[in-house]
Amino acid sequence: MMMSKIYEVLDLMIPSPKCELNYSKDYELLIATVLSAHSTDKTVNKVTEELFKKFDIKSLAKADIEELKKIIRPVGNFNKKALYTISIAQSLVQNYNGCVPNKREYLETLPGVGRKTANVVLKNLYDVPCIPVDTHVERVSKRLGLAPKEATPKEVEENLMKLIPKEKWNRVGEQLLLFGRYHCKSIKPECTKCLLIKECKKDSL
Repeated sequence: MMMSKIYEVLDLMIPSPKCELNYSKDYELLIATVLSAHSTDKTVNKVTEELFKKFDIKSLAKADIEELKKIIRPVGNFNKKALYTISIAQSLVQNYNGCVPNKREYLETLPGVGRKTANVVLKNLYDVPCIPVDTHVERVSKRLGLAPKEATPKEVEENLMKLIPKEKWNRVGEQLLLFGRYHCKSIKPECTKCLLIKECKKDSL
């Protein structure tokens, strides 16, 4: 009963969920997702607009790292992320002619790419059923009692995969993310306007 209520509310509040990272090519999504760690999609979109005007995947593989750092500085942790970006571009060019393959095992070997990033890429590029668990999804899942408060992101994902039918993973996962980003925020969540307040366990966490 609770899950059906959650689906109903999410469909009402977020009827058209979609990834908010801007991209026009497969590698752009992969790199944008790596850059988004500990940053916001809004900041990343500003950075990648400049980045992908200046570089395609082949020129990115040969990019001057100092020039790259200047461009991506606003996303934070830019020293590591510049290294990741060049290494990812080099690997894609060398192994897949610059394309992002539908291969989780390969993606998770790339620097800066963990399970969550691989999930985002596979879900959006190849419609692979996935539930990427970022800080928003983790927070919402715990507040709604869909995962225990001590659960790791991987355990949260496993819980959600058991509770949600596979055909709903992509849609509901994105809805949970956006619900956390804009409504069930870490600081000053909009509890007084929330239609899931009766299901919320925030005060017990």
